[in-house]
Amino acid sequence: MVRMALPKANQDGYTYQDYLTWNEGRYELIDGVVFDMTPAPSRRHQEVLAEILVQLVPQMRSKGCRVYAAPFDVRLPCDGETSENTKNVVQPDITVVCDKSKLDDAGCKGAPDLIVEVTSPGTVKRDMKNKLLLYQKAGVREYWIVYPRDKIIMVYTLEGDKYGPPETYVPGEEIPVELWEKLM
Repeated sequence: MVRMALPKANQDGYTYQDYLTWNEGRYELIDGVVFDMTPAPSRRHQEVLAEILVQLVPQMRSKGCRVYAAPFDVRLPCDGETSENTKNVVQPDITVVCDKSKLDDAGCKGAPDLIVEVTSPGTVKRDMKNKLLLYQKAGVREYWIVYPRDKIIMVYTLEGDKYGPPETYVPGEEIPVELWEKLM
């Protein structure tokens, strides 16, 4: 595969407008910094993702929410940015959006209600640190980090403007989705 060289970022980093010009590979922007996501996820990653989707989709659709699997662009403007000039564009493994006004042909503009990231060896730090802080700042109500190797899921729920301590779930445990209570 031929890799495209990214254009030089301005001193403040890349924006969504830059992102739209890249036609090779898959990328995410977090605070204007580019993260290459081009390598395909592992078979195990895909199996875990599919199982979560199978369980999540019917329940979320029954509440009027939409569920999307990557690649699906989520623009998270922060600090007065617009959706067009944001420096934060991510492609979560699973995105749940209940407010349909946040959806457009390009994806989601603003904080989804629930994001699920299935970790891979190369993404653990980004999922646990960079994305956790970004999702909290953007107002994502629930954030699940799935660790396939350890067979655990950590669930972060927004309490005010901060995530509370995570709840940890292992195989066989049912994960309560705080979002359901708010949608009833």
